[in-house]
Amino acid sequence: MVLYVAMKMRALIWSVYIPSFLLAFGTGLLIPTLPIYARSLGLSYEVVSLVVAAASLGTLLFDVPAGVIIGRLGRRWTMIAGTGALVVTSLGLGLSSVVAVLILFRLLSGMGSALWGISRLTYIAEEIPRAERGRALASFGGVQRIGTFAGPVVGGLIAQFFGLNAPFFLYAAVAFAATILAVFFVPEGKTNPARDGHAFQVGMLGEILRTQWRELTTAGAGQIFGQMIRAGRQILVPLYANAVIGLDVGAVGTIVGASAAIDMTLFYPAGLLMDRFGRRAAIIPSFIFLGLGMGAVAFTHSYLALLGAVVVVGFGNGLGSGSMMTIGSDLAPRDKTSEFLGIWRLIGDAGSTGGPIVVGAVADAVGLGPAALVLCGFGLVSAALFSTVVRETHQVRRAQA
Repeated sequence: MVLYVAMKMRALIWSVYIPSFLLAFGTGLLIPTLPIYARSLGLSYEVVSLVVAAASLGTLLFDVPAGVIIGRLGRRWTMIAGTGALVVTSLGLGLSSVVAVLILFRLLSGMGSALWGISRLTYIAEEIPRAERGRALASFGGVQRIGTFAGPVVGGLIAQFFGLNAPFFLYAAVAFAATILAVFFVPEGKTNPARDGHAFQVGMLGEILRTQWRELTTAGAGQIFGQMIRAGRQILVPLYANAVIGLDVGAVGTIVGASAAIDMTLFYPAGLLMDRFGRRAAIIPSFIFLGLGMGAVAFTHSYLALLGAVVVVGFGNGLGSGSMMTIGSDLAPRDKTSEFLGIWRLIGDAGSTGGPIVVGAVADAVGLGPAALVLCGFGLVSAALFSTVVRETHQVRRAQA
């Protein structure tokens, strides 16, 4: 059994972990540059936030259809379609400066991310036993964080020396590499209808909602607030650093990169916490630190002070590496894995979409500092929900086994 699990974990390297690193690196390229690029077009904070959040909105709209598509086409072709869409949309973003077109391509890139994201999560949920899943998904989250660490620094430097649209082209290149890896290394699984006759029924989503409504509402509410602070920080920190402290895009990239460096070192400890002490042992402190760090951002007025606050944010985010994916995988019914995960990710992406939009609206109304305090509140509310109304999935599932 140990050898079998080890072989499954090694198989994830080329099929999931390396493509995830590449796509996280590409996403990281845009963290310090996209908000500043949109702002350079003369847009308000609210419109800038809409450009940033459009990708999350596209993912939100396509989460459930993506789960259905996996059930029809299988996880391999769904992964290939998702990464291929990211290649096309990244090129489109780099070639356009029209706001409506930017929003359109961001929406389409979000749809591609939904295809890729749910297919890879389905793959892990189907192939890795529950007792090892926390470490597998935390490692997956850690790989993404390593990419996010490198991406902002490189993106900031490339934008500074070659123009604000240059990172989009590099993102297209790494997404193409991820597509090639998906073609050669992703095996088909039991979601392939050609293998087991699986077919999606319209009533299946209704059945999932009826039987899993309690978990989807309690854990789902915690996930929404948690994803709001996670997504909101990605637009607030670059804008705050640039507009309030006066840092250039290169310096912004180093701050975001330093936070990501702390973030990425914690994925294995986070996985051990989840597998040995339960999922909430990592989730609750994660969102407490995220909230406190974002609250501290509102009171910073220098490079070093902002760096310190954002490092706390990175520590909190790293402590929750893979936690939302893990708890979603725990809750997913075995015979409806991709469909449930489509709904689960839909809930999370509602938070990811709402976070930047709230930041933009609050920043336009009362400033970026108060927007950071609002994100602080989101993190603390999420920690409170997971500590009071969300059950521990790991211990319950092991008892049933």
